Amino acid sequence: MRNSVLKSIVLVVSLFFFSNFVSAQKTTQKAVIKTFLHCDHCKECETCGQKFDKEILKIKGVKMYELDDKAMTLTIYYNSKKTNLQTIKEAISKMGYDADEVKADPKAYESLDGCCKA
Repeated sequence: MRNSVLKSIVLVVSLFFFSNFVSAQKTTQKAVIKTFLHCDHCKECETCGQKFDKEILKIKGVKMYELDDKAMTLTIYYNSKKTNLQTIKEAISKMGYDADEVKADPKAYESLDGCCKA
């Protein structure tokens, strides 16, 4: 009897953790966004690098990002229950960068460092 109860408890706890894991997998999305970086040191740039760190991670639902300055892409990992891809692209535009079909906000673009402009 006691073994049966323990097995049942272990089974219930295991199912709970497995269902939470599967649920988390479904809400985490990955998107690769094409942008135009006009310098070759954006990751290390004191202004741009910090701007990406501060602004992109400030977007509600964004978990992490990877900047590939060679391929000129941003890979964004986000929670689809908290944000969507269009919101992320608009936030990148407000930083002064293109995000796929969403063009950089002109005012934000003008505020970028000279090395980051075409």
